[in-house]
Amino acid sequence: MASDHSSLNQTKLCVHQNGDLEQQETLEIETDDFDYSKRSQWLRAAVLGANDGLVSTAALMMGVGAVKQDLKVMILSGFAGLVAGACSMAIGEFVSVYSQLDIEVAQLKRDKKRVSNGREEDQEDDSEEEKETLPNPLQAAAASALAFSVGAMVPLLAASFIKDYKVRLGVVFVAVSFALVAFGCMGAFLGKAPALRSCVRVLVGGWLAMAITFGLTKLIGSSGL
Repeated sequence: MASDHSSLNQTKLCVHQNGDLEQQETLEIETDDFDYSKRSQWLRAAVLGANDGLVSTAALMMGVGAVKQDLKVMILSGFAGLVAGACSMAIGEFVSVYSQLDIEVAQLKRDKKRVSNGREEDQEDDSEEEKETLPNPLQAAAASALAFSVGAMVPLLAASFIKDYKVRLGVVFVAVSFALVAFGCMGAFLGKAPALRSCVRVLVGGWLAMAITFGLTKLIGSSGL
């Protein structure tokens, strides 16, 4: 009898442990999904902002450098691009996300009107959970502006202390290329995407932007317009 009782307790203990493990695995899966959904908003804004700041400022500086060899002119053009671009990104992201917020809030109000037979406590709990999932316009705008500024600082810092014209252009190109690869790898890692494909896509896009801006500005500048 004692042996049977001991065996029964061990069986209950094993079942209880298995249940705890299953609950823990389920909780980890839900946590992973929650983390990805929560960070998708700021991740999109940050990655796009950093790439835009890096490419647009570098292309602007390369374009000005195609017709003006003066260091001060090149730095001032890059700084103006940084400020204008960060403000533009922040305002655009704020308006875009706020429009999305208005749409989702209106949809939630329509859903609440349809569900009128539920208990008030359940509705309050659902409301709190729904508020947490709504997009945050200020957070997206701040992340976008900050990321744009970080990306734009790369070509500015690379060109700030080099007086020789050709060396300056080469250093800016190399620094921007390394930054493009770094941003591409970072976005791929955080988003669980293929790193090589992401890096190549970002790098080639940046090269094309700089080459087109440099070539067209050089062409227009040499034509005497």
